[in-house]
Amino acid sequence: MRSHRSLLRIRPSTGSAVTTGILSPRVEWAAALLAAAVLLGYVLWPMLRVFVTGLDPVILRDIFRSADSANARALFNSVWISIWTVVGAGFLGTAMAWLLFRYDFPLKRVLAALAALPLALPPLVGVLAFLFLYGESGILPRGLQAMLGLDAVPFSFSGLWAVWLVHVYSMYVFFYLFCSASLKTVDQSLLEAAADMGASPARAFRTVILPHLRPSLISASLLVFMISMASFTAPLLFAGTENFLTLQIYNYKMNGNLAYSAAVSVVLTVICLLFLLLVEWERHKGRVSTASKGSAPAPRPVRSGPWRIVALLGAGAISLFLALPVLTVVLISFVKEGSWTYQILPQAYTLDNYLNLLGQSDVAQPILNSLRMASLASAANVMFGVMAALLIVKGRVRGRGLIRLLSILPFAIPGTVIAINLIITFSEPSALSGGAILVGTFWLLPLAYFIRHIPLVVRATMAALETYDDRLTDASIDLGASRWHTFREVMLPSILPGILAGSLLTFVTALGEFVSSILLYVFDNRPISVEILSQLRLYDFGAAAAYSVFLMVLIGLATWLTGRWSGKESRSTAF
Repeated sequence: MRSHRSLLRIRPSTGSAVTTGILSPRVEWAAALLAAAVLLGYVLWPMLRVFVTGLDPVILRDIFRSADSANARALFNSVWISIWTVVGAGFLGTAMAWLLFRYDFPLKRVLAALAALPLALPPLVGVLAFLFLYGESGILPRGLQAMLGLDAVPFSFSGLWAVWLVHVYSMYVFFYLFCSASLKTVDQSLLEAAADMGASPARAFRTVILPHLRPSLISASLLVFMISMASFTAPLLFAGTENFLTLQIYNYKMNGNLAYSAAVSVVLTVICLLFLLLVEWERHKGRVSTASKGSAPAPRPVRSGPWRIVALLGAGAISLFLALPVLTVVLISFVKEGSWTYQILPQAYTLDNYLNLLGQSDVAQPILNSLRMASLASAANVMFGVMAALLIVKGRVRGRGLIRLLSILPFAIPGTVIAINLIITFSEPSALSGGAILVGTFWLLPLAYFIRHIPLVVRATMAALETYDDRLTDASIDLGASRWHTFREVMLPSILPGILAGSLLTFVTALGEFVSSILLYVFDNRPISVEILSQLRLYDFGAAAAYSVFLMVLIGLATWLTGRWSGKESRSTAF
């Protein structure tokens, strides 16, 4: 097989329009029918079933009968917390992105290394870390109580403000990443011109930088609001008596009232769908050139003595805030069962929590279950995602826009709602389940993982395909190679990093998935996340933390291996 470089030499550049296409008409139609069947059958149809059940005027009138009803309070709390999460996460994420971009100060590298750390924490593990650290019996409240000689802990980490703090910690990363990418396109000459005209650094940031960051800030705000609305883990463990929409869905289902659960699911889904449409509209509108004529400004060193001290203390405090939850989980993972009750720090440590994970089959079973289900779901996501992305980006069949829309739809459906969708749809035999009842079986949970993560591989592969040069395909086919050979030897190496990125994100997210799992699992397929909650309720904090650390190690290892693999592939296919 000739190299990519030789293919380009043989066929002169005549533009980027597709003349041959990687998909034959017959294959393209087969792929379109299969993709439509999967998306209509397992994404749209279950959602419509829930809408039919939940859009009952009598039920809706009953659950929102007054402003003081539990569901009305749940709606208010969900929206209120989401708004303030956007404010808090936006301030922290934007400030960190700007400071790390514009200034050089002590501990900058440490802070930059820790900035994206919350992304590596599965939702349940992050919430568990905050519980150990800031809960009523946590290390910090008990430490302050002993230090100040108080009769009771000075604060109790519960209620709305606790949910808000967990959300800010876990979601500021979206603002940080979006703004960091946008700041790389800032033209130094703009800041120099502002300084020459006498603008202070604060005014230059307000008049030059903020307008430049506006598209990123809007996109991150809409995304964070939607994710916060769908949050389940933090409200479950910290909300106390406060109501949230996701908790209402869970409570109604656990009480056997699927009709009311479906009604609340409809309300939450409509809100999330609205914000998904806004995200897509803003993303489409924001497709403008960000190229600058000059270079990005170099970081300004902080040389003033007092300001260096302030920068050092601030960077140290933020770094500690980011790292403490992870360090706390690692510490608690060595705690001997029953040895940590009222003490500030655990008094007895052991390796048994980790030895049991490897040596006892019943303890290791949740790990094996999660690995098996995440692998099954990820394999299905890769096969479907690559096929759908090829069809959307490189296909010519009509209806590709509908497939694209349905492919991103699961992103707007909260995990609790997906679980209710599947329970209502597969509680009776149907053609979609091969004539079987899936509720109460092993297979419903991998199906939920697959549905939830469809957008990840599709989006990642689409992004890779949009930068692929179709002249490579045309040249390969003109030289006599079959379409399959061309795809395998020419196109696949070029788009493989994007596929691997989406696959990685799918696998690690499925490993720590909790929201759908808590509603769909059975004892035989209980995943790591459910087992963590079970051990927490049994007050075996060491075992719960050991599962959490093992989950973090699996996620870190998968990230490292995929990074090495994709890096090798990129080098091997470079021109």
